[in-house]
Amino acid sequence: MFTAFAAVTLVLVFDWFRRRAAVHLKPIVPAMLKAGVPESWLTFPIGTLKIAGAVGLLLGLIGVPLIGTVATIGLILFFTCAIYTHMRAGDYSALFDLAIGFLLLAVAVLALDLGNAGVTIHDSLR
Repeated sequence: MFTAFAAVTLVLVFDWFRRRAAVHLKPIVPAMLKAGVPESWLTFPIGTLKIAGAVGLLLGLIGVPLIGTVATIGLILFFTCAIYTHMRAGDYSALFDLAIGFLLLAVAVLALDLGNAGVTIHDSLR
């Protein structure tokens, strides 16, 4: 039950963040430019990758667990790269903090997902 709640919450949060990047909202553009990310990348690849991650999490939630796990790993890699990009540029704005928060959420979902997978495998061995 908790895993489903965490996954749904994460999907909603990623969807909100994805929309902010894909539509080039003014508050995020200066921080992205300061980090050296071209504004054109907000739609592709950044917005596209976030959309794919959110869809993958949703598919995992509704019964395609492998897709959900792969999407979570992809989002972990995405936000790790985002943090690295901001650190390399010396940009410690609110977007840097958001990237850390989203990375931690994605890691938590992966841990819950793998924990549930372990229980399922253990139960099937009985």
